[in-house]
Amino acid sequence: MANFIDRRLNSKNKSTVNRQRFIRRYKQQIKKSVEQAVNKRGVTDVDSGESITITKKDLSEPIFHQGKGGIKDRVHPGNDQYSEGDKIKRPPQQQGQGSGQGEASDSGEGEDDFVFSISKDEYLNLLFEDLELPNLEKNQLDKLIDYKTVRSGYCAEGMPANIDIVKSLQGSIARRIAMTSGKRKHLKELEQQLLALEQDTHEHIKEIKGLKKEIKALKEKIKKVPFIDTFDLQFRNYAKQPVPTSKAVMFCLMDVSGSMDQATKDIAKRFYILLYLFLTRTYKTIDVVYIRHHTQAKEVDEQEFFYSQETGGTIASSALELMVKIMNDRYNPREWNIYGAQASDGDNWADDSPHCSELMVEKILPITRYFAYIEITQRAHQTLWQYYSQVASTHEHFAMQHIKSVEDIYPVFRELFKKNQKQVA
Repeated sequence: MANFIDRRLNSKNKSTVNRQRFIRRYKQQIKKSVEQAVNKRGVTDVDSGESITITKKDLSEPIFHQGKGGIKDRVHPGNDQYSEGDKIKRPPQQQGQGSGQGEASDSGEGEDDFVFSISKDEYLNLLFEDLELPNLEKNQLDKLIDYKTVRSGYCAEGMPANIDIVKSLQGSIARRIAMTSGKRKHLKELEQQLLALEQDTHEHIKEIKGLKKEIKALKEKIKKVPFIDTFDLQFRNYAKQPVPTSKAVMFCLMDVSGSMDQATKDIAKRFYILLYLFLTRTYKTIDVVYIRHHTQAKEVDEQEFFYSQETGGTIASSALELMVKIMNDRYNPREWNIYGAQASDGDNWADDSPHCSELMVEKILPITRYFAYIEITQRAHQTLWQYYSQVASTHEHFAMQHIKSVEDIYPVFRELFKKNQKQVA
């Protein structure tokens, strides 16, 4: 009979208490829950932690059962209710939630639910995993945050794995030479004296004995010098060397005209809050320029961009013209990776849409690494979408996405900023 004894400190079903191990182990389920949670959040609490739910079947662990063993003879009586060909009625459905092992809880979570709380950092890490700014070019040494590890000579302390054997042996030889050179020189003189006295052994017996004793003591001293000492050990030293890093700016253009109702503006704000969190969390030295527009465009700060109530008509080209002006004044494309994201309901003056397309093709796309246009509407696409579609067909670094409801925000965001997009030459 085999006996399995679990002597771990944590009993069965508690081996995932280590937080990071748990997140790695159930990453798929957690990410799915995070993606569902982002759509249910308010605009103001997108960057807080989250309580996620994982079904019990995903948490099951293998267990060992002890069989009865042996050879047994049994006689089964069969049944007295059914005959061959009878149809068995479906059992009645159970009321409530849970796995059937107990009643459902008052909070609506049955036994099948496991609720796990993740922190703000863990939530954002999972939310923005595998995302990046497309076509980011590393061309600057300003605001360094990236380093590479390079060899930087030798040091007297370090990890055993970094010991340089050749350099250590060279140090050992040099130390032993320095410590014994005087003694060896004196030993050589004594041996020459001994050789001269041994030629006349009858007259210098006492002196010979004294010399031999001194030579022996000197040899013992030389022998006691260790072959290698801690002073000889040399460790390969490594230093962090700054490498060219990325300096980027993101232009956020949001339509706040009268055609953008409150629900549409909330969707746009959710998208830009996600974008802001992604940029500031993933890239430490990125600039974000906020532009709001109706008939006129204005550069604003973060607070005004998300919470101002100003509204008016719609001239989308005003935002693009202001973006071009700011780029020319402050952001040299030779030094900066320039990105843009424009959110609108697509409603624009018909005569202005061709001008937007012209600005995009001639002045913006030639110096930007990537530009994304998001149209938030449940109606048919407007003229701005039609003209931008022509631009997208000839420019690979211009992307367009359509958002109909809150549920579309996160999938669209991931599509726009997923890794390994085709690079622009």
